[in-house]
Amino acid sequence: MNIKEASARTGVPSATIRYYEKEGLIPAIDRSDVGVREIDDRIIRRINFAKQMRGAGMSIEALRRYIQLFDAQENNLDEQKTLLQEQLAIMEEKRDDLQAAIDHLHWKLDHFDDHMVTTEEELRNLEKGHADSQD
Repeated sequence: MNIKEASARTGVPSATIRYYEKEGLIPAIDRSDVGVREIDDRIIRRINFAKQMRGAGMSIEALRRYIQLFDAQENNLDEQKTLLQEQLAIMEEKRDDLQAAIDHLHWKLDHFDDHMVTTEEELRNLEKGHADSQD
């Protein structure tokens, strides 16, 4: 299939597929005699993996390193596993930070009328007092 068809199948824009290839996140794509990319299921699987890992927040550098380890001839399963464990820890930390922010917003909304209005008025008064003291 060509790059347009691969884009439709994976949901990854053609420009991103070309970028993934340029950055070594997917193998070099074979081309036809007239230079059209010929993408097979092997490349589709790599595109989907790169899409999933990037969507989860994995850096280009970490993903490139994982791909290099995967493609290497020597046995480096321990390194691959370590890299994935490190990435999981990073993702879980981001998730926890996001969950804390979500929980805080839920609390603010749940207590908007009985707490937030009063607190925001106090903050406005402090800001006004600060501005008045600067004059």
